[in-house]
Amino acid sequence: MSLILFNKPFQVLCQFSPQDGRATLADHLKIPNIYPAGRLDADSEGLMLLTDDGKLQHAIAHPDHKEPKVYLVQVDGVPDADSLARLQAPLDLGDFVTKPCKAVRIAEPEWLWPRNPPIRSRADQPTSWLAITLQEGKNRQVRRMTAAVGLPTLRLVRSAIGAISLATHPLMPGEWMEVSAKDVAGK
Repeated sequence: MSLILFNKPFQVLCQFSPQDGRATLADHLKIPNIYPAGRLDADSEGLMLLTDDGKLQHAIAHPDHKEPKVYLVQVDGVPDADSLARLQAPLDLGDFVTKPCKAVRIAEPEWLWPRNPPIRSRADQPTSWLAITLQEGKNRQVRRMTAAVGLPTLRLVRSAIGAISLATHPLMPGEWMEVSAKDVAGK
């Protein structure tokens, strides 16, 4: 059984099959019979887990068993106490209401790599970093949440899944490593 930690680069699709000349997981991982335990949008970066064990994949990704996931989010603007409180409370996004989560303002992590291409910079518009911890993971949820409170997402990096973190398993974008399944919340 394999459990692979992979730092997904910006604009890489979370699939192995070719897609109109776009970069996919197959461009970075030459390991047969592994599958993602969860996904990230092409414009999101960061930690993914892949495995060849269907039960482990289910335990990591299934909504009934989801591990907490930490997202580092660079937003356009500066959050106030009200916007942070709204992010943490159930938030109606139209087609669903989010579960309560943790959202705190942080300094940009020192270990974080520069994005390629870089985030646009406007001298007249400040940006801030948030750490948002979710127990769920709907399509584009973090981006939709920050936009709903007036803080559009500029950069989104998943930094942790359960007990596994890029802060403690430093990988540059496109790098991967194998770990024990026990590393994910004692599984």
